[in-house]
Parts: sequence; C-alpha cells; structure tokens
Amino acid sequence: MRGSGDAAVQAFVEGRRTALFRSAYLLCGDRHEAEDLVQTALVKVVLGSRRHGRLDHLEAYARRTLINTFIAGRRRFWRREQPYGELPDGAGESEDRDTGVMVRAALRELTPKQRAVLVLRYWEDLSVAETAELLGMRESTVKSHTARGIAALRAVVREEHV
Repeated sequence: MRGSGDAAVQAFVEGRRTALFRSAYLLCGDRHEAEDLVQTALVKVVLGSRRHGRLDHLEAYARRTLINTFIAGRRRFWRREQPYGELPDGAGESEDRDTGVMVRAALRELTPKQRAVLVLRYWEDLSVAETAELLGMRESTVKSHTARGIAALRAVVREEHV
C-alpha cells in the first residue's frame, strides 16, 4: 500500500504543517496545545489516507480533522484552561503585537464552534458554504456563529479599551 500515496501525504504534511499550526494556534491560543493539536490531526490524516487508500481533498480533510479534534477536545470535562500571571512587559512592543494578544485573548472567550467558524472564515478565508461543509453544519448556523462570535469579540475588545 505504500508508494505514491504515502509520498503525496508526506509532501502535504511537510508543506502544510505551518499553516495548520497557525490555525490551531488561533483556535486554542496556546503554542504547545496547538502543536499537539496539529500533531494529532496529522496522525489522523496519515492513518485515514492509509485506511482509505487515498484522499482526494487532502487539504479539506486535514482542516476538518483539525477542527473536529479541537472541538472534541473542548468537550472533555477534564480540559480546562490554566490561568497564568500577567505577561511581562516587553521592551518596545508594537501596537500590532498588543492587538494580536488582545484578539487571541478574545478568541479564547468564544465557544469552540464560534472560534472554529471565525478562524475558518477570516483566517483561512473560506466562504460560508465552504465553512458549513467543512464543519458539517448548515450555512445559517455558520452565519449565526459568525455573528455571535464577532459580537462577543467586540464586547471583549471594548472592555479592554475602557
């Protein structure tokens, strides 16, 4: 069963690992958790490709696996975010960095599905239809999660600026 299919999957893993990590980081907000999430998703992709022979849409399969693994992990009762003390002020931090920290903190306040929808829509630049298909939900549900997620983000950002 090994051969060109395995080579294609290996090339995909090597070429897309960084992009998947960026999405995973936005989903979970923690570098180590994002690395674990990507690793778990890629193992599932490799095993899936071996089980099914080949996957026609490897990119979509990997994204969906990443999102589903993230959401499933958030359902577990033992999974809790650990609060840490304030981050030290860095010398010469730019406003972009502050904005990035604020956005990631605001994303952590969203439900896992809202976070997944916003990451897919605005980071991965997928359409409503593509996001709905990837997450296995109706387009109206994607729109609803998008609207609620953006409203929640705005509320958190407003709190930060008050």
